[in-house]
Amino acid sequence: MRVDMGKNIAVLGVFLLVGACSSSIDSISQATNTAKANVENCPKAEVVSLTVPNKNEGFYERFDWHIRNIVANDDTVQFQTLKQDFVFCRANNTWTVQSGTLPKELQPPKNYAALAQDWVNPKFKNINFQGTTYQYRVVQEPKYSLSSDNNISRPEVPDPTKDKIVFELITPNSKNPQRQTVYTLKDLQNAAVKAGFSAEGNQLGVPRVTSSLVYGDRIWWAIAFEQGEGNNGIATIISYDPKTDKFSLIQPKALAFTQITDLAITGDVNKPTFWMGTNVGGEGNLYLPAKGLVAYRPDGSLSTYTTHNSPLVGAIPDKLRLENNILWVSGTNGVCQVKWQAADNPDSWACWRFTAMAKLPEKLPLYSASTNKKPAVSLSGNNTVEVLWWSPVNFQTNKGRYEVTYPQGFTTKINEGASKYEFGRSLPPEKPPVEWPGFEWHWNGQRFVRALDEVGLNLVGGGPQGIGSGEFKPELPMNWNAIRGDLELIDISPKSTSVKYYSGWVDSEKLQPYLTVVPQTRPQNPQPNPLLKGQ
Repeated sequence: MRVDMGKNIAVLGVFLLVGACSSSIDSISQATNTAKANVENCPKAEVVSLTVPNKNEGFYERFDWHIRNIVANDDTVQFQTLKQDFVFCRANNTWTVQSGTLPKELQPPKNYAALAQDWVNPKFKNINFQGTTYQYRVVQEPKYSLSSDNNISRPEVPDPTKDKIVFELITPNSKNPQRQTVYTLKDLQNAAVKAGFSAEGNQLGVPRVTSSLVYGDRIWWAIAFEQGEGNNGIATIISYDPKTDKFSLIQPKALAFTQITDLAITGDVNKPTFWMGTNVGGEGNLYLPAKGLVAYRPDGSLSTYTTHNSPLVGAIPDKLRLENNILWVSGTNGVCQVKWQAADNPDSWACWRFTAMAKLPEKLPLYSASTNKKPAVSLSGNNTVEVLWWSPVNFQTNKGRYEVTYPQGFTTKINEGASKYEFGRSLPPEKPPVEWPGFEWHWNGQRFVRALDEVGLNLVGGGPQGIGSGEFKPELPMNWNAIRGDLELIDISPKSTSVKYYSGWVDSEKLQPYLTVVPQTRPQNPQPNPLLKGQ
């Protein structure tokens, strides 16, 4: 037996954060008749403050607005995060923010022991098909075991064809599960070689079911997997036909090692289109943009909708919901309502953005960098300001500052320039293959902007990276000019970058941010991405 507690504890920490994101209530998304919507049945507006994390939570969790679940009726569409609900009123197309109502069964385990047990022996979940209940789960074989002192272990598997991911389904007339191999370690190694990577160093990441639904005469599931530290998997859609008692697998080569966050299906039942949210993960980075919203067809063709080529409001769609000709696409940064049959037309998208706002006191010092001791200017007046991020100033006292929008902007020069991005094949479509200080920002036709889910958390590498310079020291917070502020590129060379950034920093105890939803607007006269000059 092999015991690797260092790796396992790290992996369990990852699942503690991502588990809730991948949960779903098992039900088919049914179209809702909006003609029945009654504004009187919509929730009343309330003030929901920006959450202050507990001591055992990361500071970034106050901006954890990943959508865990969608609940809809004739009057509302409710997008549930871990601690808040963003609620859309169908009758008048307005939004309110409410206290969180995420069901207990969709919340992450409360402690290590519960999480470890769920990893070792995941519970079967239910889905209803034509009045009968089917139970399903996905497991890794050989399975992990849990000792009395909560040590997790798994046998060595010399033969990569016997190290595998298996889907289990209990049908209504059976007590024992039917079993379907999804892929093996050998399959993963072969896929890595075909993609231009080495087969060495790959191992199977712990799998999870991220979506389940009924479409046509089949039951469908999407399967994702743990990534980072060599762990990986193969993007898979699996279906089961109760009439023939057969499984079918779809593993789009174009998605390679991309995680499917959710699944919706449209079109002819014999030639459907599979709509998927996507993301990837890495060591210390749980949520990294992949291909955005993907439309995959049985002939192998694939369309992608990202922050670079569409109105998509965030980089990583968490949850999807289909209602007739409308596809709801939701994520950490907001929600889009897409007429899926004309998704290539930007006018077919209506999007809203989640954000935090705060009322300014009469006079408030504004700093041009997150840990500067001397303020650059003072904000005044009783106006409201958009709150973008929080960053620590002192680790011991947990003192910090909010990054807020500042229309006048500041300029800075960074001793880091542009270079060729060396992993171009993993870039989202239409993102320039240029490594530069603003790499995680995207061009919106006017400025470089950064969605919440474009902030790589970098949990083991010094936290989220932004615009700034200086040597990283674990005991001291970095002094960032901007983490999420809009950027205007002034000059760039292989050695340096000059930008104007439209944000500043204020002491967090001076503000009381609250959550709201605002329409996402597009620039009237979009300009070419300046990074494309000379490409």
